[in-house]
Amino acid sequence: MKDIAKAAGVAQSTVSRILNDTPLNVPISQETRERVLAAAEELAYRPNPHARGLRGAPTMLLGAIVRDATDPFFASAIDALSLEARQRGYSVVLGHARARADEALALAAVLEARQCDGIVIVGDIRDQPLLLEDLERAHLHVPVVAVWHGKREAGFLTVTVDNRHGIDAALRHLIRLKHERIAFAGDPVLGDIQERQAAYEEHLGAHGLEVRPGYVQHVRNTFAGGVAAFEALMALPTPPTAVAASTDVLAIGLLHAASDAGLAIPGDFSVVGFDDIPFAAMTVPPLTTVRMPVAKMVQAAVAMAADRRLRNAAGTPKGYRVFRPGFVVRRSTARAPRR
Repeated sequence: MKDIAKAAGVAQSTVSRILNDTPLNVPISQETRERVLAAAEELAYRPNPHARGLRGAPTMLLGAIVRDATDPFFASAIDALSLEARQRGYSVVLGHARARADEALALAAVLEARQCDGIVIVGDIRDQPLLLEDLERAHLHVPVVAVWHGKREAGFLTVTVDNRHGIDAALRHLIRLKHERIAFAGDPVLGDIQERQAAYEEHLGAHGLEVRPGYVQHVRNTFAGGVAAFEALMALPTPPTAVAASTDVLAIGLLHAASDAGLAIPGDFSVVGFDDIPFAAMTVPPLTTVRMPVAKMVQAAVAMAADRRLRNAAGTPKGYRVFRPGFVVRRSTARAPRR
């Protein structure tokens, strides 16, 4: 700004007011404004977010810590978050929670140092308690929003999905198709998945259906996890005719394994997913799934993270949002086979 002021022949305070579009008590002439903007362009001026943060101004940076950037669901969620942030004038600083622990903690320290205006945690990272502790301390200075953590996350603002509503929709669909032997596959470490499993067990019980031994498969949330779940289910004395997968990633693994085993889908075996990732409409057959309201959830999370009034505001009415998912019927489900 000193260089621009010298080139334009004005005071540095005038440059600051023009570049930051600050409301003025004393008007600045259009000729002066144009001279300052021309000097800024010629000198390739860019605002320094860290310097802005030091003087208390918004840095226009949002921190995002994602549980697993390689997961197709989280990859699309980060894309949506970046787009929403950009529309609000923010840039995103991205950290991967599955990186080395010391790198994740170093990232949290950078974010805590007020170099970001807010932080969004994308996915359940409760298996990293040290990182969570650092982020709880950061919440004393900037809003920290937990998205897709399952239940309300104490100490943070929270945006979550109604997992029970989604699983109920999936099971109602399968039961209408006369399925009685319905299995479930999911990663028990994750809060969202724990809620989905509980909803599965309660829904079947309420409809007089048995959760048979071996019908709940705990596997890693990967395509290979879906394959492992299918192989274990088919090895049971009475295999299921349908599976409610806790994510589309697992559902796609199940579809792949069933096809390799020579089963007709959905004639012999039905699969329902959860998330509606972009791949879901392109599987063979296209996947019936619970549709996650990603765009709406990301909009809410970014709005919370950018709202400086929500510092340390967990527990307030604005600090907790729950969104209902939809349901999409495609061709991976059909009437239960007679056997």
